[in-house]
Amino acid sequence: MDGSTDIESRVAATLGELGVSYELVHIDPAFADTADFCEKYGYPLETSGNTIVVASKRGQKTYCACVVQASARLDVNKTVKRLMGVSRASFASAEETMELTGMMIGGVTAFALPRHLPVYADPHLLSQPYVILGSGSRSSKIKIAPADLGKIPGAEFVDGLAM
Repeated sequence: MDGSTDIESRVAATLGELGVSYELVHIDPAFADTADFCEKYGYPLETSGNTIVVASKRGQKTYCACVVQASARLDVNKTVKRLMGVSRASFASAEETMELTGMMIGGVTAFALPRHLPVYADPHLLSQPYVILGSGSRSSKIKIAPADLGKIPGAEFVDGLAM
């Protein structure tokens, strides 16, 4: 099995354990980045959630994951820094994200993240008819009911997470 299949299996197992019903949407990996995916497959940006890993930039390295609507921007400079309790933060690099999560950018999902990683979610996603998230792989996405975002282990919904 390649790494992609391993992570997809881990995500599927986690979704099953958490009781999350989902639809697996198979995609061309060239269109895994959210804007490209939405344009190619006809999904509105508002219904897509980006899972973004953020890293501290000073002192001991700390991380968190944030799930925000693809139509919004993550407020790293105020809200996320405050939540992390750090003076500087920015998006984790693709290499850091892969090392921490086992997932490539364009496929990162908030399900099956390391248990120690804080997860913050944008409450605006809860008002959508459905939410599209990464599946752990660039070859597919998962479509879930918005309420199932509350099943993400340790997730905290934060007003002002996105701008």
